[in-house]
Amino acid sequence: MHSDQATDLLAFVILLVLALALVAWALRWYRRETHYTLAQAPFWLLNLIYTRVAWRTTISGPLPVAENQGAVIVCNHSSSLDPSFIQLATNRVVHWMVAREYCLHWAMAWIFRIVESIPVNRGGVDTAATKMAIRYAQEGGLVGIFPEGQINHSDQVLLPGRPGAALIALKARVPVIPCYVSGAPYDGTEFGCLLMTAKTHLEVGQPIDISEYYERDDEKEVLELLTKRFLIEIARLAGATDFVPRLAGRHWKPLRAEEPEHVAPSSTRR
Repeated sequence: MHSDQATDLLAFVILLVLALALVAWALRWYRRETHYTLAQAPFWLLNLIYTRVAWRTTISGPLPVAENQGAVIVCNHSSSLDPSFIQLATNRVVHWMVAREYCLHWAMAWIFRIVESIPVNRGGVDTAATKMAIRYAQEGGLVGIFPEGQINHSDQVLLPGRPGAALIALKARVPVIPCYVSGAPYDGTEFGCLLMTAKTHLEVGQPIDISEYYERDDEKEVLELLTKRFLIEIARLAGATDFVPRLAGRHWKPLRAEEPEHVAPSSTRR
């Protein structure tokens, strides 16, 4: 073997060893630091890069919940990308309740299966989805819910809230963590916001202890009381200390005054 060939072989072996060491380190870090499956990890990495670079996202801090503790996360809903920003605050999977039509969409169904979303019917009460969310939370998982039930196109801080988050948290006997996303990109379409730039911020609140109501999960008044409390806490994170919460009826739809005539594209929403 010529000296040049021996040198090339030695260089190849060294590079191979370094590459294997890097892979081993990455696997060790992955197993120690995250709770994602191998299928979920690439999405987590892509989300980390995209939110930090394209949308320059900052967060006030991590979700204040123990590693193996279940919790319900409630947040305002100003963009279809809101779950992406919440994910920056934890290294655990957040099981978001997502409209069933999106979970069955030919282009998105496989993604929602991998990230373990909870398909839910828009109309009325979806008992199966509620039971799934309760089970996730009882088993120490994180469940994400938008109390407004839809993206807020209006100038109001929050739309009227629905009691689903309160019911799930009470049944699962877990705390509720309020969050507020500001500056999220949204142009009124499902995918257009992916091409937008933004400067987004996630404000994470402190857990809301609802243990005093655990035995009263079947009382409508309690569900309404807690739903209003959640909305107030979300609004407080937005700086709206005088916010007056409203409740949505079972078949509530936005009032005409709350529906925008059109949604003009913009780089951010606040």
